[in-house]
Amino acid sequence: MKTILLNIFLLLLSAFSITGCKKNVVINEKQAILFQVDYVNYALGYKHNGFIIDNQGNVLTYKNPRNWNFPDKDLNLTENQVHDNIGYCHNSGIKIPLDELKKYAGYIKNISSSQVTALKNVAADAGSMQYICYQFSENPGIYKGSLIKMEGDFTRENLNFFTKKVATWLKNISDTVEKK
Repeated sequence: MKTILLNIFLLLLSAFSITGCKKNVVINEKQAILFQVDYVNYALGYKHNGFIIDNQGNVLTYKNPRNWNFPDKDLNLTENQVHDNIGYCHNSGIKIPLDELKKYAGYIKNISSSQVTALKNVAADAGSMQYICYQFSENPGIYKGSLIKMEGDFTRENLNFFTKKVATWLKNISDTVEKK
């Protein structure tokens, strides 16, 4: 009898280890944007462009928008600022598949709870490229931004394990946007 119970226990244990504990990420429909890649350069004329990935996987681009709302020093934006910014964007026609979007959105919570390296000056006149992810808090209607990576005149990087994976994914999307 003990042998049968032990075998059943081992069978159940192996079944759980094979199936794993994969999280099913649900994207909050009230959160309008998940990721942003933003480039600003003041050398040889003003340049400001980038893209936003919304909760449906649409890649929305912008180029030198007039009344753009930049995140505050903590990378936060209000709900109204985000909706205004979306209004300055154009749909690139690029859409991230939902399963891929959920995968990368699943990393946001981990990235947002991690430390970021100190700001380091590495160049001049290269501008600043920031990779940001957002978490939306309905009360008080704030998009809390978290830096994934900064490149250009200054560099910084989030120390989370998933940072390189998310930054590479966003760079690949950026390359696709630039080719369009």
